[in-house]
Amino acid sequence: MKLRQINHLVSILVIYYGLCCSFQSCKEQHSFALSDSAFLLDGKPFQIISGEMHYPRIPREAWRARMKAAKAMGLNTISTYVFWNVNEPEKGKFDFTGNNDIAAFVKAAQDEDLWVILRPSPYVCAEWEFGGYPYWLQNEKGLVVRSKEKRYLKEYKKYINEVGKQLAPLQINHGGNILMVQIENEYGSYGSDKDYLALNEKMFRDAGFDGLLYTCDPPADMSKGYLPGLLPGMNALDNPAAVKDSINKYHDGKGPYLISEWYPAWFDWWGTQHHTVPAEEYAKRLDAVLSAGLSINMYMFHGGTTRGFMNGANDKDTTPFEPQVSSYDYDAPLDEAGNPTAKFWAFRSIIEKHLPKGETLPPVSAIKPTKGINNIHFDSAVSILNILPKAVESVHPLTFEDLHQAYGFVLYRTIIEGGKSGLLKIKDLRDYAVIMINGKRKGLPDRRFRKDSLQISFPAGKDTLDILVENLGRINFGPNLLHNLKGITQAVLFDGKELINWQQYSLPFSDIHSVHFNNNFTESNAPVLRKGSFDLDSVDDTYLDMTNWGKGVVWVNGHNLGRYWYVGPQQTIYLPAEWLKKGNNEIEVLELLKPEQNKLNGIKTPVLNKLQ
Repeated sequence: MKLRQINHLVSILVIYYGLCCSFQSCKEQHSFALSDSAFLLDGKPFQIISGEMHYPRIPREAWRARMKAAKAMGLNTISTYVFWNVNEPEKGKFDFTGNNDIAAFVKAAQDEDLWVILRPSPYVCAEWEFGGYPYWLQNEKGLVVRSKEKRYLKEYKKYINEVGKQLAPLQINHGGNILMVQIENEYGSYGSDKDYLALNEKMFRDAGFDGLLYTCDPPADMSKGYLPGLLPGMNALDNPAAVKDSINKYHDGKGPYLISEWYPAWFDWWGTQHHTVPAEEYAKRLDAVLSAGLSINMYMFHGGTTRGFMNGANDKDTTPFEPQVSSYDYDAPLDEAGNPTAKFWAFRSIIEKHLPKGETLPPVSAIKPTKGINNIHFDSAVSILNILPKAVESVHPLTFEDLHQAYGFVLYRTIIEGGKSGLLKIKDLRDYAVIMINGKRKGLPDRRFRKDSLQISFPAGKDTLDILVENLGRINFGPNLLHNLKGITQAVLFDGKELINWQQYSLPFSDIHSVHFNNNFTESNAPVLRKGSFDLDSVDDTYLDMTNWGKGVVWVNGHNLGRYWYVGPQQTIYLPAEWLKKGNNEIEVLELLKPEQNKLNGIKTPVLNKLQ
């Protein structure tokens, strides 16, 4: 063969190899399997040291920084749910872009030399709106989540197939970094139908998840939640002997042993104390687990922020409705802004003890700088009563779901023949309301206290009754998951008689830029939207101090940063540097209770532990 032909052949091979690398990312092939006592990575024992972090709770621009911090603490794996309501917000409309790009999140972890445990739902709990279910499932007549009901399985199958297209190619047996995939989530705490669990497994397999599958449940519910043939993960327990005994019972007397959710911290809800857990106590427990050779996933390693209207709520028959706060700081090893805490350093020192000989941990990044912002000024305002869209009319009140509205607010309006006094009652209010007569606030019913009524007087003449209802987050855990409609879900009574002929105005605030502001605002005690700006010569993290405000929502540069509420314990809203810019920045605040308030600053440290 002539030299020219040889060179030509070599060039073709180089191009072919480059194309293969392009399509397959040139990632090294690995294997992952189970032995009787350990996970096997490439045939060798592998101890999973994992931490939970969720792609929608972290600005995409900060994913890599959080992953580097995970490596620096000693984690070799990260775990994440996949959120159905994030990736299919409306029926048939899938969104895997921007902050919702779960595949990019997994690939970023691979680039950072981290393995991934994938938890694709359909149910996640996670202190997340509706436990991760999209609101529109409730509009499918007869559909029952977490069951074998046909409509549910049909929608579930469509969803998991789309997730499979995104993520099945990223499993370790296909050259990716996903070690294993969880089916359902703590199902034993909800039901005990093994046929339903088996259907979950089949749908996952059909969607392309052909690697290692597992379940997770707390010890008391494992008998109901595990699926024979799959590895059972154990939540909450961290006594090594007890973990082994529990898993042995359901896994043919053998391991490997995975604490699938280990809680060195906890979450907060409005009106209760901020939850913290001592680092020293849990460092000792982590040491015991790692010394015994168990694998572990800490929930959370980094919580981040539940932005927008995506917080969930708890509601058990024996306890009041408990909507969760926007901060998901969780007292985790990495705080809400991604900075290491005392818990991070304590856990790092423990993990360092258990590193294989010759291995060292990467350095820890410096604490992110923060800055105060004192030049926020509001120059425009508009009453919520002056931005109402076209009304939807009905005899009886319509729910959010009837209006095909996922989140936010709905204003209900009817006309009353005045000159009367009596008890106004909103039957089954979900969840919080501002009651106004002729544009003036009169009362604040609140589901948290089962407060749905107030004595009220209507002046003589025709009066406008407005009821602004806020969805504070759908229930994310327990049997009441099936009772998650929002708005006025039954009727409004005055003096024992039902009020009819309603106008409903949808206020989802899905695009704050669509709101028209003006400079002719007349002060009243009705809810108000304020618009302002501030200039920056450099961008750093800050915390908007809402201590003197009442209740509402904040947007900066179009990003919904979440809710605030004077009741606490959260009094600040985290504003990440990634969403700021040098020069002019826009800010909007929806304030329900103190429409006169117009002074706001950014401070350098969060306030997450102050009740008012």
